[in-house]
Amino acid sequence: MNKSLITLSAVVAALFASQAVLAQDAPKARADVKAETKAAVKAGKTVEGEGSPAAGAKTASTKADRAEVKADTKAAVKAGKTVEGEGAPAAGAKTASTKADRAEVKAETKAAVKAGKTVEGEAPMKK
Repeated sequence: MNKSLITLSAVVAALFASQAVLAQDAPKARADVKAETKAAVKAGKTVEGEGSPAAGAKTASTKADRAEVKADTKAAVKAGKTVEGEGAPAAGAKTASTKADRAEVKAETKAAVKAGKTVEGEAPMKK
């Protein structure tokens, strides 16, 4: 009985001690959070967007208005300095441009498959 009483008192003491250790500060009020955020933005300690730049890196800033940017883009497209799609080709790589119609492309593909020059799946071709 004496042993179980000591064990019980130790368990109760541990329960009360753990509550004190795990107690958290009261949550901040909405106004406090907004004030902290406003101060951080004013001090430049926040990052816009999804990613964060490297420490100490400065982002490019431009004072060009929308019309200037559109004109620059139009000139770059006309000069052939832009890449269509989401990715850029490798340096020095030329993109294939063809005027072949669908029937010609299908015939070329059929001949390549017959000659064993194609690879199944997404694996690169062996040289």
